[in-house]
Amino acid sequence: MMPQKQAEEAIVSRSSSTLKDELEQDVDGKGEDEETAHGFSMKNLLWHGGSAWDAWFSCASNQVAQVLLTLPYSFSQLGMLSGVILQLFYGFMGSWTAYLISVLYIEYRTRKEKENVSFKNHVIQWFEVLDGLLGPYWKAAGLAFNCTFLLFGSVIQLIACASNIYYINDRLDKRTWTYIFGACCATTVFIPSFHNYRIWSFLGLGMTTYTAWYLTIAAVVHGQVEGVTHSGPTKLVLYFTGATNILYTFGGHAVTVEIMHAMWKPQTFKNIYLLATVYVFTLTLPSAAAVYWAFGDQLLTHSNAFSLLPKSGWRDSAVILMLIHQFITFGFACTPLYFVWEKVIGMHDTKSICLRALARLPVVIPIWFLAVIFPFFGPINSAVGALLVSFTVYIVPAMAHMLTYRTPSARQNAAEKPPFFLPSWTAMYAVNAFVVGWVLVVGFGLGGWASMTNFVRQVDTFGLFAKCYQCPKPQPPPAPAPQMQQHHH
Repeated sequence: MMPQKQAEEAIVSRSSSTLKDELEQDVDGKGEDEETAHGFSMKNLLWHGGSAWDAWFSCASNQVAQVLLTLPYSFSQLGMLSGVILQLFYGFMGSWTAYLISVLYIEYRTRKEKENVSFKNHVIQWFEVLDGLLGPYWKAAGLAFNCTFLLFGSVIQLIACASNIYYINDRLDKRTWTYIFGACCATTVFIPSFHNYRIWSFLGLGMTTYTAWYLTIAAVVHGQVEGVTHSGPTKLVLYFTGATNILYTFGGHAVTVEIMHAMWKPQTFKNIYLLATVYVFTLTLPSAAAVYWAFGDQLLTHSNAFSLLPKSGWRDSAVILMLIHQFITFGFACTPLYFVWEKVIGMHDTKSICLRALARLPVVIPIWFLAVIFPFFGPINSAVGALLVSFTVYIVPAMAHMLTYRTPSARQNAAEKPPFFLPSWTAMYAVNAFVVGWVLVVGFGLGGWASMTNFVRQVDTFGLFAKCYQCPKPQPPPAPAPQMQQHHH
């Protein structure tokens, strides 16, 4: 056993030491020696990100994009207590499945290293991990769920861009803004891989941090609106729609494998997603609770929190920062799709950034088109959460982990042993089985029913290709408040 264990450790160690050189080749098409890569230069500072900190920024930045603006809407559907509990519950559940994905990546990578497989100019993706560990059927399932989820994740970013900019400039309708931002987001084709998101993920997290605390402080300063009511939860459809939006919030780890592959030492990833989630709680819990406290049931008809807060320089700054961040998140969601498309057409190992950018453009077109067809900001989050996130980042990783280590020899030779807080394989199986059962029944089953019912209602109310979804000026349900009447004149 001991020689075998030492061999395993040597393989993993060798894997991490060569990974950085391989990634330098991914980006520039040429290897850089260790001294140059660690040396200070502006290019390294802004462009070459492969540290644990880079991964932490990427994970945290990727989790809290436009969902910050829809969580108060979810709280109005769930009520305050359920909103807080479900955020904590799904946050830790999401961290667990991200950990499982990282374990399976290391397992796949270790096995391939034994076979002397090189990953120069090749980014490992989740469907390849599933293929290597469990075979072609799992590869097909991983590819279908991941690609569809990331496709709609990108669509949501475009819808959110148009929804947000409208609160600064309403001279153009939201559909026109969607066309404009679609063109802007298409420029992400020039960013080669997650290795090159260092400055973007850092800025992105700063932007969401500002926005979250702006929402919190602005809601508290504004105070409760006259006659505010907090009646949620009132209907099962609304309750499970809100719950599924929170499931979606903490299901941002569909790009975990790509972020890990961009690290110099991917073994250090294990706890990074959990630490990122803990930071995200400091943004999502205060902002959603404060906005719901201030506006209550008005949020049921306003899925974007910006629509209820008074216009000010602070709000405009938050809107602009969120717009830039949504561009970054669009890139996060689209980059794995770019990789898949490159592999399909045989362009993945092309060294020219311009050629690869040109090859990636066909990926952006359908995303642009879908954002124009379905401009429903809040409801589409819940629908994607129930039908896609539930499988992509909760059920499939948990089942894949159980099946990969189902035999005694697989468990004995595992590259990563169970974590210190759950030291037995039986306990891991129990947790994984609970995740699969819970998400299948509550997330996919009840959540799918509720979110699709809500989604169809939006289509019936506004129609497909809606020119300006939820554009009328907000009015309180009971009676127009005096300041709102003045706002109309």
